[in-house]
Amino acid sequence: MRVHNAVVLVTGANRGIGSALVTAFLERGATRVHAGARDPGTLAAVTAQDPERVRPLALDITDPTSVSSAALTAADVTILVNNAGVYAMGHLLEMDLRDVETVMNTNWLGTLRVLRAFAPVVEGNGGGAVANIISVGAFGGTPSMGAYPASKAALNALTQAVRPDLAPRGITVHAVFPGPVDTDMLRLASAGLPAMADFPRATTADVARAIVDGIEAGAEEIFPDPFAEQIGEEWSHDPKAVERRLTTIA
Repeated sequence: MRVHNAVVLVTGANRGIGSALVTAFLERGATRVHAGARDPGTLAAVTAQDPERVRPLALDITDPTSVSSAALTAADVTILVNNAGVYAMGHLLEMDLRDVETVMNTNWLGTLRVLRAFAPVVEGNGGGAVANIISVGAFGGTPSMGAYPASKAALNALTQAVRPDLAPRGITVHAVFPGPVDTDMLRLASAGLPAMADFPRATTADVARAIVDGIEAGAEEIFPDPFAEQIGEEWSHDPKAVERRLTTIA
């Protein structure tokens, strides 16, 4: 899948990996990047990179009406990157179930909602690619991160399930498994996870470039940073070792 001259939608584009992905796609020659966020007002810095090519897009992935409207507005998309997501700290047996529902409704159901709305768009534009930003956390349930690893494991299964459905429609599907990345989300989460203080953190710019490289290379699984590569290699040989490693973080 060539990124040059592609039209891209990045959800959750106002900060972190999402913002860096907008930059990476621009650097690689995308014709247009639709930058999605619940509040388009938070996209000023992202749009300022290239006001001609970056289009702010109001998109709340938990709201069916917002998603439908976005699919009509961004009707030229050929690459969809499902990056938007949330987290809530706490142990599953104790945390507020409303927080669990929010995480699952956003990270899994919200992503599916966007995918269902935009798959016909991408197909209608001649095919393209979908990349779901998951996490190495999908391979093991870190106890104090509550529903987040569960939502990412579910998203991994979703990604696998839609791949054979979308292939005949000319759409490749990529599962992206970042490790610790220097984002606001990780900094907040790490406050309650002292064990994560020693983990190496990749930059959002490096991770974004690796994701774009993986899409262009047609890689079904993308491990975009050194820690993720390590986990991916270990997981391919000994999934239980990875599970033990991740569940002992907290």
